[in-house]
Amino acid sequence: MSTIQQRIVRYGELQPCKTAFIDAHTPGSDQKENFTIVGGGVSESPDQHVHITDKIGFNIGAAGQPPKCRNSLHSHTTAEVFFVAKGRWRFFWGRYGTAGEFIAEEGDIFNIPTGIFRGFENVGDDYGMIMSILGGDDAGGGVTWAPQVIEDAQAHGLMLGDNGVLYDSKKGQELPHNVRPMPLLTEEDLKAFPEVPVDAVIGKYVARYWDLMALAADKPALVIGETGIIKDKPGFEVDFLTRGSAADDAVTADKPVVLMPASGHWRITVDGYETTLCNGDTAVVMPGETYSVAPSMTGQAGLYRITATDDPAGATWAG
Repeated sequence: MSTIQQRIVRYGELQPCKTAFIDAHTPGSDQKENFTIVGGGVSESPDQHVHITDKIGFNIGAAGQPPKCRNSLHSHTTAEVFFVAKGRWRFFWGRYGTAGEFIAEEGDIFNIPTGIFRGFENVGDDYGMIMSILGGDDAGGGVTWAPQVIEDAQAHGLMLGDNGVLYDSKKGQELPHNVRPMPLLTEEDLKAFPEVPVDAVIGKYVARYWDLMALAADKPALVIGETGIIKDKPGFEVDFLTRGSAADDAVTADKPVVLMPASGHWRITVDGYETTLCNGDTAVVMPGETYSVAPSMTGQAGLYRITATDDPAGATWAG
């Protein structure tokens, strides 16, 4: 197991992959950057750098994009949770991305229902970053793309094999002799991907930063969990801490814990090692380690804490 110093990833040290997915050459998506922070992620490219390889029951990643850059329509079989670290983002979903959409601001969190096509776009005026939590050590085993995404990518030199690996004809790559192109979903297959209306998403799968700041004023707010603001059991729980609800008394972790500031500066101490985290940074606390976390400076301070559970990673829980 790596040491706590090896389990801290700073925003400024993140190593991007610009060819992580099938749409990496497609105009409008060709400038996006993907980051795998904890776990193997869902990248289709061997170029993806994994910052922390410890298996903790879920994955942590990020997507960085300049303005007007989008991530194409895809689906996951386990949870895909995003919170906005920097910028302003439009999330959209449905077979063609027209079933619904909303705008997320910095600190907002979205637990995207499994089994629907979803995409996102930076609609701010500067480079933006969204942090992600993916259910399961294998992040659900990969990504399912809407058929038009694969077809568009082929026109720009990228082919996805049925082994889940990306091949780039612009680099002279071809599908190996024992690998076939990833088959496109048929019209019959596509019937299994629902067109979820907006009123079934907003208020049920979205939590807003300023609401969480109010709810966590004097005790942590459970954001995602069986009794959370967002009711789901994806293999982890997410709660939100503020200055008034910080874990400044040391506690011992029973399960892996990930600390991700949404705003402000936070002093964390893990088994006597002390450091400061800020927006975009990530730290992993392993079972048996004793930690505390509290704001280190005056001003606004919010932090997402993700804790592994014994719930299996899978489809969105309906309780």
